[in-house]
Amino acid sequence: MPIRAFLVVLPMLIFPLMGCGAPPTAEADAARQSLASASSAGADKYAAASLKEAQVAQAALDAELKAQDEKFMKSYDRARELAASAKTAADKATTEATVARERAEAEETRKAKAAAARREKLAKAIRVGGRIRAPIRIKEVAPVYPAIARSARVQGDVVIEATIDEEGNVADARVVKSVPLLDEAALEAVRQWHYQPTLLNGVPIAVVTTVTVKFTQQ
Repeated sequence: MPIRAFLVVLPMLIFPLMGCGAPPTAEADAARQSLASASSAGADKYAAASLKEAQVAQAALDAELKAQDEKFMKSYDRARELAASAKTAADKATTEATVARERAEAEETRKAKAAAARREKLAKAIRVGGRIRAPIRIKEVAPVYPAIARSARVQGDVVIEATIDEEGNVADARVVKSVPLLDEAALEAVRQWHYQPTLLNGVPIAVVTTVTVKFTQQ
């Protein structure tokens, strides 16, 4: 074979051996951007499992690109497949995180509105007296005598102002006559009490009343 012909044929033999084309830089960058977007969307909190899958896929892509960079004869077919898989996994994590976050935010908003409406309703609670009779307690939980108070031989009556809602639950409670070391135990007990709903013209209403929790040394 003439030397000139050999020089023409030689590149045609070498180039196929060197592999298929340039590295999939654009595809790899797109996969990394999608993973960053997933993190920004809060996937670590709202879609942790999917984010982990995306991170594993990205690690596989990075490892494949590094392996090919170290080779004389390079082939990026596998890297392109991994880049597509990594981007798909990251996009999935982003979508799941966005949906979960929006759902959580909607639930928080709903709870906040419900709490605000409840506070407004309780603010209109009627104090017991006159036509409004004291509610009838149908469940009482005895207070737990604090060990430190018992050791110090502290005793006495804790008076609490309690707001009873339309269903008979203790919706709010605050101490109006304190006994040091006993207040929290008294509040904890009263918050578990339950009452027969108070009616006004046949309609359940929220009322404010005072209750006394006694602590005595045996």
